[in-house]
Amino acid sequence: MARSITSLLKVEISRHFDVQLNMPRVKFLEHNGTAHEIEARAGANLMQTALIQKVPGIIGDCGGSCACATCHVYIEDGERIPPVDELEAQMLEQAIDVNNNSRLACQIVGKYGLDGLTIRIPSRQF
Repeated sequence: MARSITSLLKVEISRHFDVQLNMPRVKFLEHNGTAHEIEARAGANLMQTALIQKVPGIIGDCGGSCACATCHVYIEDGERIPPVDELEAQMLEQAIDVNNNSRLACQIVGKYGLDGLTIRIPSRQF
């Protein structure tokens, strides 16, 4: 009985406060195809999440302040995240092998709409 009450409370909290109580899962794919499916902590950016989980290929030299391009990634299904802003676009000009789905992982904050997002890591950051 306690489990069902807890489940009901989670649903009600989610509905009224626009939050999800389970962390979204994202998939980082290394350039060689190795997958890392991890939980993305709400409020933490994807660079922080990757570094904490020791995902290879994300360097994050600037610590997430959008002052380098060493967390360059390719986002699949990018319609679920906000568009690139001016500062991120300037930093992406410094990245290698940029394409139309390039993003800086430090500029994508973990939130519940990202569940199932796939992030491809380039073969090199510099």
